[in-house]
Amino acid sequence: MKRIKNFILTLILALGAVSCVSKLAYTEPDLQLPEKFQYTATADTASIANLEWKQFFSDPILQGLIEKGIKNNYDLQIALKQVASSQEKLKQAKYLQYPDVGFGVSAQISKPSENSMNGKSLNSFLGQNHVEDYNAAFNLSWEADIWGKIKNQQEVSRMQYLQTYEATKAVQTQVVAAIAQGYYNLLMLDKQMQIAQSNLELSNNTLSITEKMWQSGDTTSLGVQQATAQKQSTELLITQLEQNIAIQENALSILVGENPNKVNRTIEMSDTSLPQNISAGLPAAMVSRRPDVRQQELVLLESNSMVGIAQANMYPALKITANGGVNSFKIDNWFQIPASLFGSVLGGITQPIFQKRQLKMDLNVAKIQREKNVLAFRQSVLNAVGEVSDALVSNESLKVQEQKATEQVSTLKNGIKSAEMLYKGGMANYLEVITAQGNSLQAELNLASVKRQRLSSIVDLYRALGGGWK
Repeated sequence: MKRIKNFILTLILALGAVSCVSKLAYTEPDLQLPEKFQYTATADTASIANLEWKQFFSDPILQGLIEKGIKNNYDLQIALKQVASSQEKLKQAKYLQYPDVGFGVSAQISKPSENSMNGKSLNSFLGQNHVEDYNAAFNLSWEADIWGKIKNQQEVSRMQYLQTYEATKAVQTQVVAAIAQGYYNLLMLDKQMQIAQSNLELSNNTLSITEKMWQSGDTTSLGVQQATAQKQSTELLITQLEQNIAIQENALSILVGENPNKVNRTIEMSDTSLPQNISAGLPAAMVSRRPDVRQQELVLLESNSMVGIAQANMYPALKITANGGVNSFKIDNWFQIPASLFGSVLGGITQPIFQKRQLKMDLNVAKIQREKNVLAFRQSVLNAVGEVSDALVSNESLKVQEQKATEQVSTLKNGIKSAEMLYKGGMANYLEVITAQGNSLQAELNLASVKRQRLSSIVDLYRALGGGWK
């Protein structure tokens, strides 16, 4: 027995000497990142994504909506459940290096043929025609992690857990951005409603003046009809805006995990404020901060460990099994100790030789999957850099568009005043007044839309840089 113990111990130590290959080294792919983002003047290390969402969004009503969304949004809750599930698997993976231990109790009665050798032997030696066997034993099975297969399995579980954690952060960034976008869209609709209602008052005044002039014979009934149609168009626009406001309120309510309802708001779009210093930071920092990119890198790390597992399956495996307990062929002396005690230990090394090319195929497939995940990681980084660049150029362009649209609104508003004065003095016709009002209405609606788009571009930049999960 001592020789066997020494042999097994020597074998474990010898094989353990090569355990340095237990884990494949990971080399981060060359991402070829630019030194700075396109459309930025200098490579600034500061980034708006480092701000917590409560610092980025200062509007208390929007903060309240985002807080509700983080707490109640169902997509986010599902992601958190996935994290909890992966955490349980990670806890279990920590025990993979320990042996499997089981306990079993069995009783067996067998009666051989009386004409068989066993039957005649029983009658001769035991004086009975059956044999009983009672067994209660612990069973142990353990595989030595010589080639790091178990370590790599644990690493796979850890990477899968971290992926769900990053996925949850990614969902939160999307939820925060979606709530902010919906809120700003609602403020834009409110502003457009104010513009439409103000224009309706102008249309009513124009219609009233036109009717008086028609009654005095200074214009035709066509003028009244045109002024009436202008008023009806504005009334139709108001009805459409009411519909859009209700739909947007419902969408926001669902985002924060509540039944469709009205959304209370006390400020106008012109009162909203976001950080003025829109700094994107460095592309390398964005890669390490953005959850979906980080998640894709963890997928790559997982596939690296899968290659290690496939490699280890091709090497010899040392397995040790042991069992021990009490055994007796009579139930009344089953638990007589030490007479009923028994035990056995078996150690063996198995080397796969011919598995119909299964093991080689598994290794090659694992390597190909790792290569695919390298490409997917690079693509996710490229997409992220592209999204940041899009948000930056949109913000710069919309800044100019907002200035031009503001100037256009000012010009057209002055045009309305001039047209009304000329119309009252008989120096302009009703079409010029209606055209001026229509152009001014469209310009003001467009200005509100441009302001909302600019706010959205800043929110898009914040999300694209990886902000919103802190």
